[in-house]
Amino acid sequence: MATETVAKPRTSVRVGVQKFGTFLSGMIMPNIGAFIAWGLITALFIEKGWIPVPALGGFGTNAEGVPNVGLVGPMITYLLPLLIAYTGGRMVYDVRGGVVGAIGTMGVIVGAGIPMFIGAMIMGPLGGWTMKKIDSIWDGKIRPGFEMLVNNFSAGIWGALLAMLGFYGISPLVTAFSTAAGNVVQFLVNNGLLPLTSIFIEPAKVLFLNNAINHGVLTPLGIQQSLEQGKSILFLLEANPGPGLGILLAYMFFGRGAAKASAPGAALIHFFGGIHEIYFPYVLMKPILILAAIAGGMTGIATLAVTNAGLVAPAAPGSIIAVIAQTSRDSYLGVILAVVLAATVSFLVASVILKSSKTPVEDDLGDATSRMEQMKGKKSSVASALTGAGAGTAAGNAAEAGNVAVLAGPIKNIVFACDAGMGSSAMGASVLRNKIKAAGYPDVKVTNAAIASLSDTYDVVITHQDLTERAKPATASAVHVSVDNFMNSPRYDEIVELVKSSNAESAPAARGAHVAEAAAAEAGADTVTEPGGGPAGILVADSVILNGTATTRDAAIDEAGRLLLARGAVDTEYLEAMHEREESVSTYMGSYLAIPHGTNAAKDHIMKSAVSVVRYPEGIDWNGKEVKFVVGVAGINNEHLHILSSIAKVFTNKAQVAQLEAATTIDEVLDLFGKVNS
Repeated sequence: MATETVAKPRTSVRVGVQKFGTFLSGMIMPNIGAFIAWGLITALFIEKGWIPVPALGGFGTNAEGVPNVGLVGPMITYLLPLLIAYTGGRMVYDVRGGVVGAIGTMGVIVGAGIPMFIGAMIMGPLGGWTMKKIDSIWDGKIRPGFEMLVNNFSAGIWGALLAMLGFYGISPLVTAFSTAAGNVVQFLVNNGLLPLTSIFIEPAKVLFLNNAINHGVLTPLGIQQSLEQGKSILFLLEANPGPGLGILLAYMFFGRGAAKASAPGAALIHFFGGIHEIYFPYVLMKPILILAAIAGGMTGIATLAVTNAGLVAPAAPGSIIAVIAQTSRDSYLGVILAVVLAATVSFLVASVILKSSKTPVEDDLGDATSRMEQMKGKKSSVASALTGAGAGTAAGNAAEAGNVAVLAGPIKNIVFACDAGMGSSAMGASVLRNKIKAAGYPDVKVTNAAIASLSDTYDVVITHQDLTERAKPATASAVHVSVDNFMNSPRYDEIVELVKSSNAESAPAARGAHVAEAAAAEAGADTVTEPGGGPAGILVADSVILNGTATTRDAAIDEAGRLLLARGAVDTEYLEAMHEREESVSTYMGSYLAIPHGTNAAKDHIMKSAVSVVRYPEGIDWNGKEVKFVVGVAGINNEHLHILSSIAKVFTNKAQVAQLEAATTIDEVLDLFGKVNS
């Protein structure tokens, strides 16, 4: 079910750009509510607002003749940049990074004297990253009882230094950049060139850079312009729902098959729900339709420029409701015209393209998907199903793909992940949740999340096929499902069948096999396949100890790790990564078994695949659980997976576990695991 990359260089560049863009937008997206609050207060209470209130809008003087500060100025100058900085620092180094990043940003704010959104997007992550590096210097070296003293003073001292750096060093640079960027925008407006930005914006949106463009670039520039002029055209360069609506309307009238049937619902979700991602697959099915989006975008921008219309704050999500709510008091006609004319032009261009198309792509979704794969540079199991190769159940498709973690346990936790964790993922999760409930499995949890916030705690991870590669590293033990349509993907029915079949199986045995393969993936496996063969020498007699000497969890990890080290399979840094992995998530499997292994980031410290086995007849305490068998794991690709599968099978059989406990020779242990090196 996971997507296989067939054009690695292009994919890695695109994924890298997406990651950077996601990071930028990730600092803005969680704080959109604050931007909306500022926009509403501005629209209502400033001197030219709907309900002018001097004390709130920040104009005029109070009874003592002192100028009113109001809410508008402090919110835009201090609150919003500090929220952005804190979020950026927290993304890098949790709360500690957020606090230090916010302290550093204060220096930029005071030094510049203007809203410092770009400065906050620099200082926030910089503060978090540098604090993380500083903490690593004395990690584990602080005497007990002095941790709070060292941590608080180090954060305070470094935060103060960053604030001074921001004041004297960063603020002049960011001010110069903001001024230059504003001048470029003004130049484009004055010379009627701003509509040309759609040539770049619309294709980038379909490549899932929509949030990065809107909230990472246009929103900071738009806020600055709105503060100076009371509104900004930049808020609608990407967020205008008109171009996407026109394409979906064209499919409603001139499409065929599933595309025509699903277009009305998609149009409602896109226009009123503000989930622009929903129309991307319709463009990808016939890439030339990007011309319709570009034409519509250019028309909308030109209309805004001619009518001098704009919004006072970001429209997030890009719903017509949010657009109208944030429209400047003098811009309603221009904004509504921009949306209507953009949709009209996009509809006309898309209709001509669909009507004149000699290939009825909507009737042959398989061919359309194949062309989409070529354009995107990736091979997808979704395409395999649509084109007839590997048709069948989700489990069958997974087996044929040959690169999927074997899911042998009951599915209890499913996540639908997208770029920002809001639009498409929320919609997809809702659709799938209803399907699973209707199938009689209300206890199966279906949630949505941003890719950046994923953790390896899910049974199934669902993403758009162009985002799968970004989700896989953080969720190595999950089954990954790639979809190309957020509303009615054929994958959803297959997932429901997979939920049914998995919940009908034996939960204990399933969990053992599933977690073992998860450990394998994190310990170095790029892909997971069915067991059935591998190179000789992964588990050898020299790597088996019947009577371990360790008495604690950490000492047992060291003992198992030293066996891997002695084999020349890993270096000492991998052993450190084994402890790091244990601190984050316990590798206790049940049935007296623990499988310690390195983190996903420690793959480079593995020289060859190897497995070690240490028995502790008296048992040791493993975070409150009794462990008698510790299996150390280091693997490259999938060389060691069939032995882990054998180990998992043994430890789900009580009789075989008893035989392991009673074994008197190493050969008996090897025999119980089967001929794993054959």
